[in-house]
Amino acid sequence: MPFSLLGLSPDLVRAAGQLGFATPTPIQAGVIPAALRGADIVGCAQTGSGKTAAFALPLLQRLQEGPGRTPRPTRALVLVPTRELAAQVGEAIRSLAQHLPQPPKVAVLFGGVSVNPQMMGLRGGAEVVVATPGRLLDLVQHNVLKLAEVEILVLDEADRLLDLGFAQELNRVLWLIPPVRQNLFFSATFPPAVQALTETLLRDPLRVNVPATPSNEPSILQRVIRVDGKQRTGLLRHLVKDQGWEQVLVFVATQYAAEHVAWKLYKTGIFAAPFHGGLSQGARKQVLSEFKNGQWDMLVTTDLASRGIDIAQLPVVVNYDLPRSAVDYVHRIGRTGRAGESGVAVSFVSAQTEAHFRLIEKRQHLSLLREHVDGFEPLDDPAADPAPATGGIKGKRPSKKDKLRAAAARQL
Repeated sequence: MPFSLLGLSPDLVRAAGQLGFATPTPIQAGVIPAALRGADIVGCAQTGSGKTAAFALPLLQRLQEGPGRTPRPTRALVLVPTRELAAQVGEAIRSLAQHLPQPPKVAVLFGGVSVNPQMMGLRGGAEVVVATPGRLLDLVQHNVLKLAEVEILVLDEADRLLDLGFAQELNRVLWLIPPVRQNLFFSATFPPAVQALTETLLRDPLRVNVPATPSNEPSILQRVIRVDGKQRTGLLRHLVKDQGWEQVLVFVATQYAAEHVAWKLYKTGIFAAPFHGGLSQGARKQVLSEFKNGQWDMLVTTDLASRGIDIAQLPVVVNYDLPRSAVDYVHRIGRTGRAGESGVAVSFVSAQTEAHFRLIEKRQHLSLLREHVDGFEPLDDPAADPAPATGGIKGKRPSKKDKLRAAAARQL
């Protein structure tokens, strides 16, 4: 099915084609016609499936249908959890809009940088605002941005925005925008607690769920290597050289680990850089750009890089530390195998983390072979330490976060 049959204007069909979108992906085909009709939508599809274009194209068409005004009122608000995703979504919307007769002004707002340039950029208004919640509220408080005319609310990585970490800020934003609006929520994962919360925010939503099938599932080879915790850095260095990996995204648990592991690898001749929330926005932008351009062999990161960040043709992801939950596992490995490419996702599992990884397998309906690498055979026995060392995956009973989400929902 071509884009021209989805109800998009010829200008937007042409813009999609110029950006290389030949035919709609399943999430785009399912979402765009309904979004053009004004329906509330919950869209769930794996990473790299084209969710950004699925909401950006109907959003732009709706803005073209309305009369242009000066100053420009904010009619579409796109909320995202991270600075990097804000910049990426903003660029995607601008790229799709650049060939329109009257392209809307797109403002991208996030913290970690001076607020003054963003305040200047909002002079005259902006029809589309892509923002992280905290910086958005700062600019509203400075009285340089008004949200009283928002017609469309998009939550990208909605499960993260509806989680406890953003609950208070999101509630404040919802009080600032009109109650009658179109809502478009997108993510690769929607845990049950988040699904329940969406019911309180949306009006009879259409759920577009694109399950992984052999035809659309990312081509990711998932490997699990048993190794003692103290041998992980040496094993990672060995695999880079033995497998010929030229670009690797490595996930660790903490900012300290990102700095420490990157430094140890750099000393051995592997050009590794840390990437985490403790870096300034300028440093994060520079490191990520250099990694995408091939100037670094390896990026050692926290879960900051597990969502939304698109690194074209990234061949390998390594879970040096296991993720906190099965949901995070999906987002981490989804950084590779994007847009029809193939990739490899490797997880290091020790005796102390074996039980934790089994829970991840159970939640994701996986059963992965445990490998050993010559010279790095584990000495610890997983049977002697069956429980995960820290953390674990949430069970079915309501947690403290679940109860706080429910309380927040009752206030809406």
